[in-house]
Parts: sequence; C-alpha cells; structure tokens
Amino acid sequence: MKTNKRFIKGIVAAAAKEDTVMPWARGARRAAFIAKRNSDEKLRKTA
Repeated sequence: MKTNKRFIKGIVAAAAKEDTVMPWARGARRAAFIAKRNSDEKLRKTA
C-alpha cells in the first residue's frame, strides 16, 4: 500500500495551525462557562 506523504504532511500542518478553544479548557472562559451553567441549574430548580 502506497503512503501519500505529501497529503499526510499537509494534514499535520493544518492541524498544527488550528487553535480552537474548547469550553472545558482552563482559564477565564472555563470559569464563565461553569458560572453560567450553575446559574441555569439554579433557575431550573426554582421553576
């Protein structure tokens, strides 16, 4: 089976450039996400 090294190198390079921030990542964004989730939970319990 022939490997397509140029294609694989292109995919690896594209993946290395990508820096999508996930909601569960550490930092201020995560803290805000957790706070919002907790406030929504409180609203659901009272309703």
